[in-house]
Amino acid sequence: MTLTLSDKLRGGTGIFLAVLIALYALGMYWSGEPEQFKLKAEVTVDSHEADVTAVIGYTTTTALIRVLETMLDKPGGYLSNDVLPPSVFLDNIPAWEFGVLEMSRDMALIMRKDFSRSQSQSVENEFLKIASPQLNIDSTSWMMPSAEGEYRKGIKALYAYRLDLTDKSTRSSQFFSRSDNLRNWIMEATKRMGSYSQRLSASVGREQLNVDLAGDEAAQQSTNDAGSMALKTPWLRLDDEFYEARGATWALLHFLRAIEIDFADVLGKKNATVSVQQIIRELEATQETVYSPFILNGSGFGLVANHSLVMANYISRANAALIDLNELLSKG
Repeated sequence: MTLTLSDKLRGGTGIFLAVLIALYALGMYWSGEPEQFKLKAEVTVDSHEADVTAVIGYTTTTALIRVLETMLDKPGGYLSNDVLPPSVFLDNIPAWEFGVLEMSRDMALIMRKDFSRSQSQSVENEFLKIASPQLNIDSTSWMMPSAEGEYRKGIKALYAYRLDLTDKSTRSSQFFSRSDNLRNWIMEATKRMGSYSQRLSASVGREQLNVDLAGDEAAQQSTNDAGSMALKTPWLRLDDEFYEARGATWALLHFLRAIEIDFADVLGKKNATVSVQQIIRELEATQETVYSPFILNGSGFGLVANHSLVMANYISRANAALIDLNELLSKG
């Protein structure tokens, strides 16, 4: 039987459509955000398998490890540096990954600079000296080196640090649960959250006065700015900003649950445990299911929802509570 040209075209078109549908379905599956994991259960399982006791710092390190592993091992794997379809056409999950990565970089840096050091003149931990820089590789690098390959080297160093924490025969690895250390991390987190709140709020466009030098009459800056500026997120960036904030708050949520455990005594003395729990509750609201197939950008009081403003509201509330917590910890 000889196939005519029209038969071949129909067959080719059918195959092409089938491939498109398969790629679309795969892309939809890969676009699902990971669920929150149960940190206490993860700590229990890991410490049991390693036959060690979960000492101070074990939970925070586990949270960082699991956050990074979830980012790398979720359905589809790590997508930010993929160059093939369907992931090359996806942008929401890569934005989510970058938000997770930014919060994880901050935590790894604070662990290296503060949590693992007793004083400013103390020596840096050898494992964290490896882990922190490995997380700073370009998130879109796909070969020589690949981003996920470098991140896994960082995770391996974190595993080594965590195991060394539990070794009673050595003092080479420590985690110091002190209020000044915790405040340093909170200050980093508030800067990050403040940035997300501003970027999300710019979804509707607004005029903002320049307050860069406010509060210090002698303050100066490199170049002069206008007295006011128009802020508006480009339409094509709206969903990216939204999902990056979702990823960052997802990671921060787990880190705060770890902080609640490792800094329990510090928080208890300041009667601040409930403050951390309230921040966690605010962040949990940022992870509610988005039922709309698109990130909507209605005006502030318009007929259509504005998902970015809703997210900015939750982040602003959590950020304000973090600032209050920092103030509380600073008091003697």
